Amino acid sequence: MISLTMDMVQYDCPYVEASADYAVGLSGMHWEFDTAAGELETRVLVSAADREELDAVLAMLRDHDTVDGYRLLSRQGEEALIRSAVDETDAMAAIRAHDGYLTGPFEARAGSELWHVGFDREADADRALADLERDNEFSVEARESRPVADYFDVISNVDTAKAVLDAMRGLTDTERETVRRAVEAGYYEAPRDTTVTDLAGEFGISTTGVSKNIRRGERKLLAAIADALDEVED
Repeated sequence: MISLTMDMVQYDCPYVEASADYAVGLSGMHWEFDTAAGELETRVLVSAADREELDAVLAMLRDHDTVDGYRLLSRQGEEALIRSAVDETDAMAAIRAHDGYLTGPFEARAGSELWHVGFDREADADRALADLERDNEFSVEARESRPVADYFDVISNVDTAKAVLDAMRGLTDTERETVRRAVEAGYYEAPRDTTVTDLAGEFGISTTGVSKNIRRGERKLLAAIADALDEVED
């Protein structure tokens, strides 16, 4: 399986248009292509800078001439989950014409869209990219050959992966930066390339403060990883 990560600018996609016109990010949570209608049915998480911006972008998508079946599923603060169907774009038609398919959520920000696309054969991927170059603006951020089993592994362990992600998001900004810097500077190497004293000097705080930040971050991450190990073994 050929896996492509692509940064795509689609001038005929309402989600890209919305991300260009408003201070929002849109993430495709679920999608299904309706071949009869020629539409991509989606559930999209819309995250805005503030409530007013969210009001504006939801109204824009609701009234857009390429959006069908708009439905607001939930809303809280500056985020909303919507369900809608959009007309097939030129880029998606080129992908599908060469047996390509989406393998992960799409993300639209600042007028471009990050795609995760799969192909069963190298030749199909190459032909799709050649077609896309004619009428689309894009860049291939990553290209890998992966066994299909890798994707089944992720799908079958999605709850475990979510728990680890939640643990990472549960770190405070200070804990996150301290742990990241400790790894980069070689604190976990044997022998260590840096010390708590060195890190304290970088952050401008006491060695006790750095040590506490590291331990708190480690405790949160390792607890989630330990649980994940049990789940994977099961």
